[in-house]
Amino acid sequence: MKFEQYHISPDIKKSLAELGFRRPTDIQFKAIPSILKGDDVLAIAQTGTGKTAAFAIPILDRLQQQRHRTGPNEVRCLVMVPTRELAVQISEVFKEIGKYTSLHILGLFGGVEQAAQIAQLEKGVDVLIATPGRMFDLINQQHIDLSQVQTLILDEADHMLDLGFIRDIRDVMKHLPRHHQTLFFSATIDEEIKDLAYSIVRNAIRIQISPQDPVSKNVSHAVSYIAMDDKRFFLERIAKEFPDKKILVFVRTKVRAERVAAAMDRVEIKTLVMHGGKEQQDRLKVMDEFKQGDVKILITTDVNARGIDIPNVDYVVNYDLPDEPENYVHRVGRTGRGVQKGQAISFCSEEEKPILKEIQKYLGKEIHEMKIDKDDYRETIVFSEETPNDNWQLLIDEHNAEMDKHKGKKKKKK
Repeated sequence: MKFEQYHISPDIKKSLAELGFRRPTDIQFKAIPSILKGDDVLAIAQTGTGKTAAFAIPILDRLQQQRHRTGPNEVRCLVMVPTRELAVQISEVFKEIGKYTSLHILGLFGGVEQAAQIAQLEKGVDVLIATPGRMFDLINQQHIDLSQVQTLILDEADHMLDLGFIRDIRDVMKHLPRHHQTLFFSATIDEEIKDLAYSIVRNAIRIQISPQDPVSKNVSHAVSYIAMDDKRFFLERIAKEFPDKKILVFVRTKVRAERVAAAMDRVEIKTLVMHGGKEQQDRLKVMDEFKQGDVKILITTDVNARGIDIPNVDYVVNYDLPDEPENYVHRVGRTGRGVQKGQAISFCSEEEKPILKEIQKYLGKEIHEMKIDKDDYRETIVFSEETPNDNWQLLIDEHNAEMDKHKGKKKKKK
């Protein structure tokens, strides 16, 4: 079935056609009819399956069909998300799909001045995509009225629980009308998530898109064993061998992100850096630059591991392995999205081998080892532009070793 055959607004069909949406993905095909009917939905689907459009398309259609004028500070659909980046991304999707409608859409998050957000709220908002912190600030200031909310959407619900937002989720329910639609989207399901889901949905339609392999089949995986202090040389090599490829590099901490970026700068490789320590405006600017392809390498922490849709990422490099096996899945899900192919490469040091073992256990299979022979390993370090003095020292050491070997042969002859 094609989108043009759906009973949805011609305005939305027009924007979908322009965006290249021809046929629905599995999650869209299963979720859209139920959402259009007003059913509660509990959906479990891996990253990169088109979850955002699965709820944006039917919600926009329902709101447009009502032709209801939203009052000052009122909200008709609330989408709760765990991070600022997701709020930005999801609001962009809503705006792109709903651009030929007259619906008002607002992404609400902290880290930026609230005056402009308050001004938009005063006009009334059809769809509010919000992080809990800024949303509750403005509710307490009486700039947000949730009494007219028709639909509540919890996206990346498992991550919201990880970040301790369960109380916020329960608190927001107190502000909603008794009868409303609830859409619950999560990449994973466990007892805690199940308990939360069934406490807020009513007779929900359950949809689960979870193949045996939690990672998209479009992503190929490889791991190489590299000493912690040598990883920068191999990242340099990848960057220079594939200068036209878009590379997303994951590290464990924001300090490490800055250090890796500095190492790349020393060898004249331009990179972008993204982590939770950056100001929101800087984070938005970095994301925009990387999406546009102005700079091909983005070094980031797990702040960009979940839910973020960055087009045309060719390589994900796990410079550091993630502490949580589940985060491996979210990281590599930034490539191989839709019908595109992607490559995930992990650098594993000796001390990270137990983490690798846990990741492989979580995946249910081993990650293919990309072996580096000793000569190739040594040459990668020797020919790095970062270590000219070390290059000479290595050559001198090799020369001295050869001389000692030669002297030893002479002594034997005597």
